[in-house]
Amino acid sequence: MILELHVNGTIHSVDVEPRKTLADVLREELRLTGTHLGCEHGVCGACTVLLAGAPVRACLVFAVQCEGTEITTIEGLAENGRLNAVQQAFVDNFGMQCGFCTPGFVMLVEGALRTNDDLTDDELVEILASNLCRCTGYVSIKAAAEQALDGARSTAT
Repeated sequence: MILELHVNGTIHSVDVEPRKTLADVLREELRLTGTHLGCEHGVCGACTVLLAGAPVRACLVFAVQCEGTEITTIEGLAENGRLNAVQQAFVDNFGMQCGFCTPGFVMLVEGALRTNDDLTDDELVEILASNLCRCTGYVSIKAAAEQALDGARSTAT
């Protein structure tokens, strides 16, 4: 099938099999390898991207389901060579260790903030618990998410 995928503000025409996941198309066809494949069962969250602004597991979505919908990957967050606020918060708080899960966490936090920039601490912890990291104790990841949340709150007022 020939699809038109709107990825990071650019329309891409790709020829894919209907059974191909969004994660596979992003990585193999569009060479956007920041979307990592971990468990490939939707458990770990390493493949999280934004679909119409909401975080989704790209390994659980067929690419054909995404035609005409804006897709944002980790590569689409920085503007003019500058990290966005969530990416910068992860750098500032060393919210990564090996870095494998980091793009998924960044996209998860970015999507959560686009949906609700008035999250409680418990809601933030619940959101972060949906992704897995095997290297950190989540303290630095939570600190990065809190910094991003504080920044979103201050720009909203």
